[in-house]
Amino acid sequence: MPLEVQEKLEKQQYRIAGHHSAVKTCTWLKHSLKGEGVCYKSQFYGITSHQCLQCTPSTIWCNLKCIFCWRSASWYNKGKMEGKVDEPKEIVDAMIAQQRKLIAGYNKHDKVPEEKYLEAYQPKHAAISLSGEPTLYPKISDLLEEFHSRGMTTFLVTNGTNPDVLEKLETLPTQLYVTIIAPTKETFEKTARPSIEDGWERIMRTIEILPKLETRKVMRLTLVPDFNMIEPKKYAELFLKSESHFLEPKGFMSVGDARKRLKYEQMPRFSKTFEFSEQIIEGTELKIIDFKEDSAVTLIAKEDYPWRKFL
Repeated sequence: MPLEVQEKLEKQQYRIAGHHSAVKTCTWLKHSLKGEGVCYKSQFYGITSHQCLQCTPSTIWCNLKCIFCWRSASWYNKGKMEGKVDEPKEIVDAMIAQQRKLIAGYNKHDKVPEEKYLEAYQPKHAAISLSGEPTLYPKISDLLEEFHSRGMTTFLVTNGTNPDVLEKLETLPTQLYVTIIAPTKETFEKTARPSIEDGWERIMRTIEILPKLETRKVMRLTLVPDFNMIEPKKYAELFLKSESHFLEPKGFMSVGDARKRLKYEQMPRFSKTFEFSEQIIEGTELKIIDFKEDSAVTLIAKEDYPWRKFL
């Protein structure tokens, strides 16, 4: 990773782990430590927000430049990760060490109980979602296994453009997130701005193989009015075809570099996200089973599975 990029990332409170990986504490981790609320993933699925490691093994590698992404696309490498890469054990060791440095000041915070701080010192969950496309890291399956060997659960968040990687995973994540950026190819090209020619076709291939992957599966929508917040029935069709367990329609957030591409006024209010979710489920067996207003997100499924919050 170029030094100038690393310096920019560290100014944004990223911490580099090894040669190409990174961590950054989520706002909700800090809220949870201080007893000021939890993230929607905690509410929906039962993870402990202050024990979550927000991370990536591919900090500056991605094949898309989504307009709603809060990361900067200016330093992304568009191709594969080539050359020597760090081993999974080295990565996880470095990630946890860097996370501990980031939360070090909270051990004396008057709102943070010692018990919670000690819990945060031992992360239980890895959200592999921070930056870049994690399936570009060639040892992603081994990385998942490394986390699991330490008693941690994993959420792997992918843009779905590497179906062959997903199909060949020897170790599956605890929960697999696939971000569906658009309901049609035309909208995908406009919203994702891919650096690969067959991005949409790859995502359709991912949807075809999802039923074969025996793990918890979520289809995620990051919605931008006038771009991809259209054709709700198409989203419903793609979700049902994927046989995923959950669908998460979520309004894009006007933070980070997303503010350079989209106006604050374009960020959908929760009411708009909820209304769009109702349009998705209309005429289907799907239902809205949960929502979190301050994150502008709803949770859709065929039923409210009794195992939903047990990770």
